[in-house]
Amino acid sequence: MSARTKSRKRALDILFESELQSLPPGGTLADRLATNEYPVNDYAVQLIEGVVMHRDRLDEIITDNARDWTLDRMPAVDRNLLRIGAYEILYVDDVPDAVAVSEAVGLAGDLSTDESPTFINGLLSKIVELKPTLTA
Repeated sequence: MSARTKSRKRALDILFESELQSLPPGGTLADRLATNEYPVNDYAVQLIEGVVMHRDRLDEIITDNARDWTLDRMPAVDRNLLRIGAYEILYVDDVPDAVAVSEAVGLAGDLSTDESPTFINGLLSKIVELKPTLTA
């Protein structure tokens, strides 16, 4: 597993954990960094902070393009993978869009439902297609 893949997984863990505990997005990041219970590298922090900073816009884009699915209806893992993937597509210039989609799909395959990889692939691919028209 590459370093960035591990970073994405760690970011997902922290975003998911925060949501599960009804904390603000990324609310457990400070605790994870302070305890150093498991390593949180710079890219994981960048992803978490980026998702938190742009969450309203990311959620709006995801909601607008998720046919017949609301954010609340999506599994929490999928919701947070979509946020991370959309953040990378829209805001991280040194990650190719295809890599952001592939990484999110791969993590969904490992961590979510059987239908999740197809759903995430379709939705993030739509965001890639619309990227030139989306205002960040």
